[in-house]
Amino acid sequence: MEKDFTLEAYNYHLPVENIAQKPADRRDKSRLLVLDTADCSRNHRTFADILDYIGDDDMLVVNDTRVFPARLYGKKDSGGRAEVFLLGYPMPVDAPGSAEVEALIKSSKRPKPGSTITISPDLTCTVLELLDGGKARLALNFTGDLDSILAACGQVPLPPYISRNDGTTPEDVTRYQTVYANQPGAVAAPTAGLHFTEELLAQLTSRGVLLGTITLHVGYGTFAPVRAEKILEHRIHEEYVVVPKETVEKIEAAKKRGGRIWAVGTTTVRALEFAARDGQLRPIEDWCDLYIYPGFTFRVIDNLITNFHLPGSSLMFLVSALCGRETLLDCYQEAIREGYRFYSYGDAMAVIRHRP
Repeated sequence: MEKDFTLEAYNYHLPVENIAQKPADRRDKSRLLVLDTADCSRNHRTFADILDYIGDDDMLVVNDTRVFPARLYGKKDSGGRAEVFLLGYPMPVDAPGSAEVEALIKSSKRPKPGSTITISPDLTCTVLELLDGGKARLALNFTGDLDSILAACGQVPLPPYISRNDGTTPEDVTRYQTVYANQPGAVAAPTAGLHFTEELLAQLTSRGVLLGTITLHVGYGTFAPVRAEKILEHRIHEEYVVVPKETVEKIEAAKKRGGRIWAVGTTTVRALEFAARDGQLRPIEDWCDLYIYPGFTFRVIDNLITNFHLPGSSLMFLVSALCGRETLLDCYQEAIREGYRFYSYGDAMAVIRHRP
């Protein structure tokens, strides 16, 4: 058990060819490794086969956050180029056409407070304050609808391990987004949900399966490496989360009828367990800093649908808390041997802790 708390114990070797650079031809045709923790059995299926595992009395909870065009390109007052990566959706301030946001800025020289970066005729960014870690606090001034402006001049950011000559493509705009995404605010997709189609969800709900949503805006910190060799010393990033009353009531109804709660993605796990951290699941709207690692007591979720995660990441710690670190690493090695595709555009894994 002590080894479970060392960073080195979560490392594994992933051949570069196993890192998915593009999505599967069809969302629900990606592969699915099914792990039953009761006997550590594994089955290799297609994602559409998830229908065979979710019972009619069960409930599926998804994260409806939407990735917004957070990467912007513009020019500084000096005429030099600058890349602005918004770290959250800009928050409106009192004046119309104004908002503030934290961002990362890439340029030949770091801009000074008071300087301006022009993104388009309708959008400028003024540096209000330089922050630690290369961050800056910006004032955005815009003319018109901010959503439309960002869509016109911004790019949906892809994870750093997706490195293609064609860069961000029109396909990425739709495929690096879940079919149920409707709350803009994330800079990275909750990738376990990328495998679901509207048809697949319709088949589940037609059988009586309950569908609920939470919102957790995935932040840039999701890509931050864990640097503490003793993982208990790691400090996890905060992300904004909303667990609505309707979802809480559906979860209570599902449990009352004997159904299991399926969390789609680690973000959904964090949101639900954060909302029940004092022992009682309640609606919340707050900043979530819940850190889940082996030994954690799960109060809400029963089963998990997830992707394959980076070595030594906090997401691996979370999944290990559900199925055990050694079991998880064994599954990863089997997936590599079987040619599964890893990370954001990769294949999926179902961790079943409770059978019907």
